[in-house]
Amino acid sequence: MRHGKYPFIIGFLAVPVALYGTFVVAAYIQTFQLAFTSWSGLGPITYVGFDNFERLFADELFWRSVWHNLYLLILLPFITIAIALFFAFLLNVGRDHKRGVWGSKVYRVIFFFPQLMALAIVAVIFGRVFASDKSGMINGLFPESWSPWLFLADERWALTCILAVAVWQAVGFYVVLFSAGMGSIDPEIYEAAAIDGANRITLFFKITLPLLWSTLQVAWVYLGIAAFDCFALINIMSVDRGGPDGATSVLAMMIYRNAFEYSQAGYASALGVALFFLTLTFAALTLRVTRREAH
Repeated sequence: MRHGKYPFIIGFLAVPVALYGTFVVAAYIQTFQLAFTSWSGLGPITYVGFDNFERLFADELFWRSVWHNLYLLILLPFITIAIALFFAFLLNVGRDHKRGVWGSKVYRVIFFFPQLMALAIVAVIFGRVFASDKSGMINGLFPESWSPWLFLADERWALTCILAVAVWQAVGFYVVLFSAGMGSIDPEIYEAAAIDGANRITLFFKITLPLLWSTLQVAWVYLGIAAFDCFALINIMSVDRGGPDGATSVLAMMIYRNAFEYSQAGYASALGVALFFLTLTFAALTLRVTRREAH
């Protein structure tokens, strides 16, 4: 049996590694190569050195898009995790400090429901909720004498509206994730702390948070990577896909428009390289900053 161990392992790994190498690693290598060309997506490839990167650093829309990505990167994980922790704590640590509130299993299903909906459907629904005329759900609630709130057509609020939808869509998954983590904590720990006089706030900050730290770390990385995307929501919800006047533009949107609308695959590849290193830096920093030494 030991003699045939390695052929057995290699047999299982060969296909997944080949697929990963073909569709992930090779794609990344080709993107790096195209970033140094002026390729339009069709025809011959001409190498232009670092011209695409010089243009990128001088592009005002690029820096606005980076700022919008950072805005989402900070607020999306922070708000989502705070709300999800609050609901998960209520569902799992009830009055007696060891069981969730009555009907907690039903509430978990309700919270998780937005995750079952395709992101495109969520974007279409909230596009109507935030519609800038009286046909919109929110504006329809206002008196007829009031001027409609522009929401997605207002540069000041458009990105905030999209952030609110991203949070709404993500919270349910993290409520379930944190609930599973809290469910694995020994109830006797809560009981012992309650006997010592700990209230709910003390239980949350002194017991729940430290014991959930690794789960929070993973959640922050996942949400951060999601914040670097938000393509579907912005593509469907925003005015003129990234508008008004670039107010909701993000790097993923710029890559799509340059590659498929402006026929600038070389420049889109340079943007992709920038996004790759930003995502990689974020993941490495998050794991480094939130790392705790094992005792």
